[in-house]
Amino acid sequence: MAVDLLLGLQWGDEGKGKIVDVLTKDYDIIARFQGGPNAGHTLIFDGTKHVLHTIPSGIFHKTAMNVVGNGVVIDPVIFKKELENLDKHKIDYTSKLLISRKAHLILPTHRLLDAASETSKGKAKIGSTLKGIGPTYMDKTGRNGMRVGDLELENWKEKYDALTEKHLKMLQFFDVQVEFNLDELEAEFIRGIDKLRNLQFIDSEEYLNQAIKAKKTILAEGAQGSLLDIDFGTYPFVTSSNTTAAGACTGLGVAPNKIGEVYGIFKAYTTRVGSGPFPTELFDKDGETMASVGHEFGATTGRPRRCGWLDLVALKYAVDVNGVTQLMMMKGDVLSGFESLKICTSYVYQGKEITHFPYNIEPENISVKYTEFKGWKADLTGMTNQEQLPKNLLDYIAFIEQETGVPVTIVSVGPDRKQTITRK
Repeated sequence: MAVDLLLGLQWGDEGKGKIVDVLTKDYDIIARFQGGPNAGHTLIFDGTKHVLHTIPSGIFHKTAMNVVGNGVVIDPVIFKKELENLDKHKIDYTSKLLISRKAHLILPTHRLLDAASETSKGKAKIGSTLKGIGPTYMDKTGRNGMRVGDLELENWKEKYDALTEKHLKMLQFFDVQVEFNLDELEAEFIRGIDKLRNLQFIDSEEYLNQAIKAKKTILAEGAQGSLLDIDFGTYPFVTSSNTTAAGACTGLGVAPNKIGEVYGIFKAYTTRVGSGPFPTELFDKDGETMASVGHEFGATTGRPRRCGWLDLVALKYAVDVNGVTQLMMMKGDVLSGFESLKICTSYVYQGKEITHFPYNIEPENISVKYTEFKGWKADLTGMTNQEQLPKNLLDYIAFIEQETGVPVTIVSVGPDRKQTITRK
């Protein structure tokens, strides 16, 4: 049995949480393969909004097992809060939430290093969520990190103390002051560790490969978006992990020939949180309308999202890098009411028109060319099948399918799991 992947194709915030929740009924196992609490997956059902940061989005289904893979970094403090939120809804996570022993832990001093590093950059800051993600991955690649499996060893506190001492020395090299009370931070961290120990730690690569042999259905859930990938994103304004399809293999211990469907999630327009280039960004009333109607605020940081027209050059790039087999379009309902819509179909890069995603998309090197489409007035939020969708929206979708060569199989027309139209 193959492992299916679900990935974001833009700069994150595409709506992956909702689609995982919609698809979970068809899968035995949902597995997160990278990122950490810098992710914010929002799910809305039965009139209640849930935001998950590290826990896989299948946790609200009674039958699905949920695995936090080796490629994920875990902050026990934030994880504890997530679990406590599940307690409020009487979710039995102890029997269906499994944690990889190889997942790395975010220490309190990782967050301090993150804050010091970002502050020291001044105007050149990259828009970090300040969750300690980057420093944790740096320790991982530097072979200094602390992992979940270390908590089962007698000397785990010695490892923690040694790494913390190293971080405190590193903080002295920054020319900025970060105020903190280490005793309070450590006490909170220990409480998080105690809560984490209530869960089952597993050798996740063994668990998943045995599940494949047993013909279990598995959906791998990505965080952030393809344009934030450490290798293929808009570097240096990226995250610290591989958010693309290849990251699922390294983040779960699954071989490339075990990958099946690759579901690519994108918004009908484009958004970005924080710093970094954004060729189709709007600074007019159209951008303000998208932000207002789409409630464009980061699920993790609460920061307002920058909005712009759909960038098809970037979308095609993400489709190719990931090997996407099915596209799923989110927030088509937000575009209702626009007289006309635009899709970026090419760039002018250093004076030459191109249709591929180049090395650098900073504004001094890039301008964009658009194809214009007629808008639609209809309220999509109550529609339940594709026959009800307005012709101009179907034309918009058909153009995307033609240009990417990939079918759009799901159209989301609202935030609730019921507001999801499956296309044949």
